[in-house]
Amino acid sequence: MGNKSTKSSLSRGSSSSNYLQNSSSQSQMGNSSISRGFQSSFSESKYSRIADNYNSLDEVTTALAQAGLESSNLIVGIDFTKSNEWSGQKSFNNKCLHSINKTSRNPYEQAISIIGRTLSAFDEDNLIPCFGFGDVKTNDKHVFSFYKDKVCNGFEEVLSRYRDLVPHVCLSGPTSFAPIIDMASTIVHQSGGQYHVLLIIADGQVQKEQEQETINAIVRASEYPLSIVLVGVGDGPWELMKKFDDNIPHRAFDNFQFVNFTEITSKDLPETKRETEFALSALMEIPSQYKATVELGLLSSRNNKTVEKVALPPPF
Repeated sequence: MGNKSTKSSLSRGSSSSNYLQNSSSQSQMGNSSISRGFQSSFSESKYSRIADNYNSLDEVTTALAQAGLESSNLIVGIDFTKSNEWSGQKSFNNKCLHSINKTSRNPYEQAISIIGRTLSAFDEDNLIPCFGFGDVKTNDKHVFSFYKDKVCNGFEEVLSRYRDLVPHVCLSGPTSFAPIIDMASTIVHQSGGQYHVLLIIADGQVQKEQEQETINAIVRASEYPLSIVLVGVGDGPWELMKKFDDNIPHRAFDNFQFVNFTEITSKDLPETKRETEFALSALMEIPSQYKATVELGLLSSRNNKTVEKVALPPPF
């Protein structure tokens, strides 16, 4: 499934990680490149809607293997918009969704842990690029990297670094998923077309003004071997995200899956069953999505419609 050394060389050290650069001019160049975008000609393709086909994690794992998936690479994006302060009113005991507690995990930590454990079997090097967006420095235009010159090694380090960063992040907004999606597309391009899964964890849907730019980013990303999983934490609303899941035209394949974390984890079930149902809901489209990237010839190829996004340095 391609050479994993490409990702490793990109991920270790600032000299080779082109997307981890402290340069506002480079970020602006990347944004101008992105704005030139494109519209895919696959709007009526058989991949325009992929069904939710599986009933257990074992079935998903088996289907991934049958589709030829030997390894996947995880990218994580965390929403630091100000609405996190009140979006846990019903679902998180009226606390900020980024509240850090020594004895329990907040919804962001829970989602990272469950997906990280599930996908770790398919991630050979355990290197996970992580980014934040929506804070006072990135707003709806940029992302910041968790580290200045490296990536996280395993989901446990993702959790640890997240906890270190939270006290130093100033929540802001508005909400747009375009910067983190374009960042993920950049990483996939720089990896030589290796298959990646982008996990976005967010407390609400994009604002109306940012809706089209997010749609455009999802369409652009469908020209890369990249699956996008959006996990909704907090009280919502989520109507627009459900629309994104099923009804974005002009994509090479259905590359977007929305999962309502709050709805699943609030069910009256044992914790392990809730976690299994959440992981299943998040990953059940990946076998078909991976197969689509193979059949469309997206794997191990450098897309000439290059997306160039550069992350800002971390706030701490």
